[in-house]
Amino acid sequence: MNLLPSLFSPIKIKSLDLVNRAVMPPMGTNLGNADGTVSEANLAYIKRRAMGGAGLIITEIASVHPSGSAIPNELGAYDDRFIPGLKKISDAVHAAGSKVALQLHHAGRESLYLLQQGKAIAPSAIRSLVFGLTPREITREEIHEVITAFGAASARALEAGFDAVEVHGAHGYLLTQFLSALSNKRDDEYGGGLSNRSRFMIEVLEEVRKRVGPDFPISLRLSVDECIQGGYTFEDIRPILTHLVKAGADMLHASLGTHGSPGGITSAPSEYQPGFNVWRAKKLKEMVDLPVIAVGRFTDPSLANEVIARGEADLVAFGRQYLADPDFLIKAREGRPEDIRKCIACNQGCIERLMLGEGKIRCALNPETGQEMIYPQGPAGVRRNVWVVGSGPGGLTAAYEAARLGHQVTLYEKEEETGGQLRFASRAPFKDQYGIWASWLTSQAKKIGVIMRTGTEVTESMISEGNPEVVILATGGEQLKPDIPGIDLSLVSHAWQVLEESALPGKHAVVIGGGLIGMETADYLCQKGTQVTLVEVLKRSPVLKITSHGYMLHTRLKEAGCRLLFNTSVKKIEESSVIVLMEDREQVLSPVDQVIIAVGLKPNDELKEILQAKKIRHFIIGDALQPRRIIEATEEGARAAWNL
Repeated sequence: MNLLPSLFSPIKIKSLDLVNRAVMPPMGTNLGNADGTVSEANLAYIKRRAMGGAGLIITEIASVHPSGSAIPNELGAYDDRFIPGLKKISDAVHAAGSKVALQLHHAGRESLYLLQQGKAIAPSAIRSLVFGLTPREITREEIHEVITAFGAASARALEAGFDAVEVHGAHGYLLTQFLSALSNKRDDEYGGGLSNRSRFMIEVLEEVRKRVGPDFPISLRLSVDECIQGGYTFEDIRPILTHLVKAGADMLHASLGTHGSPGGITSAPSEYQPGFNVWRAKKLKEMVDLPVIAVGRFTDPSLANEVIARGEADLVAFGRQYLADPDFLIKAREGRPEDIRKCIACNQGCIERLMLGEGKIRCALNPETGQEMIYPQGPAGVRRNVWVVGSGPGGLTAAYEAARLGHQVTLYEKEEETGGQLRFASRAPFKDQYGIWASWLTSQAKKIGVIMRTGTEVTESMISEGNPEVVILATGGEQLKPDIPGIDLSLVSHAWQVLEESALPGKHAVVIGGGLIGMETADYLCQKGTQVTLVEVLKRSPVLKITSHGYMLHTRLKEAGCRLLFNTSVKKIEESSVIVLMEDREQVLSPVDQVIIAVGLKPNDELKEILQAKKIRHFIIGDALQPRRIIEATEEGARAAWNL
């Protein structure tokens, strides 16, 4: 039986023969060498993705000119010395049976390190919306130099064995900066009206076509809509589409937004439904007689199959899904959709990790991503009797990874359900996927042989009788109870009680604590019609607006009329009011019929001393070590299992 026939049908684009319509789009990894050459980590990462059987893999950005690198170790394509490394990428993808395109890129003003050095260039000297620094206006001579560099880089891609190139004309980088009236204020032939602002993009395509010949495919990744106030829309750029095709584009990659667009829409958070951007791809197809790639939070091959079958797009790009589960296409082809680990769009390991300077690419759900060179294939040399205590993201990951490596694993959870804090997090608006992932990981752990003991609290006597060789302590955190007069009044509850609905929403609530738990609890209450005031002692919200989910959360709370009081402490809780100190001035919040405590967590590590006393080898992971995010819990859980 031919499952998903549209997705798994071939397509030919000039000299490019693809075995299916699935595309892995470019995603930054930060894995390159310091000199921009391809590293062994790059190769391991791309090989693992290629094993998944995509029709087309488009590499992460490769800089066409030294003036355009977004990060110091961005892959380079501006010199012949990069060709040997790039050839290793094309060879690796070909060996796996897929085709590969090199994405050609120039950051323009969206390069923090070049901005800091005063070396960033842009159409006009207008500050970056992302970094807040101002670039230098590119000269006419430099424009021609960069255009030539795009062509030279495409020729190197051809020499390195790539099957196509993609010109990056999206997401607020240099080509988009020229196209946008927000960033292009030039008064020469490259500025002014749309026809002039599109000249740079058109001349880049023409130069690339000249260098690669008539049959070599050129994809153009285009932000069809700038998604920012005052930016261009699809209707605005409609007149230039035929010119882009005439200039050399053989395929259009229908993306949207810039990195300065509100809400991080270029890497849409969980607030956006899978396939939310398909309508733009459909409109593009109606305008041009070219294959169009749809993109936008795709996780389900069945949805992609439907989109292609309906003629809304010719190919579908699965971005972050390839980080969460590089084998998802294989599972779909084999009729095992229930085994697919679906991306939850948390952005913790892919987007935020790189954006916040935390290191190289990871995935909060899949510990193999970015660690392909150290990921143990197993089986372990010695099979051990392992107990995992706690079934949050860290515990479930540890149990699964330990069982995968051949250990005998028993997982203990004192609650009747697995999931730990994910049980509460999934109740917040737009976060149901977190609970679905917890259930999926539980079922996968059982399938691989983990023995589950729910409703069982591990005690000292159990440890003495069971005598495990190794214990992975993943008992999570406990909610802190601040020392506030009135904290024990009946109107006071903890955030988890609200989210699990054991404490019903009131009409006028005060949430104490403005971290993620507090903000999401406030969001939950607002959705229930509660009038919410949130009090946070810090001067600014710990939930950063520069993150996609953080932006959406702040926006929803503002729209719902939630009052956010920062630099404010709670002095006393009374029966129908809360007394706070705002910059040393006392204020009474009233009326109040509900107070929710969300001031953070402390590690729940009670078993640590018992394990130490009994000299049982153990690992402490996740919030049991220190309260943090999902990504820290899963990575620590995986590494504990790998080090057994």
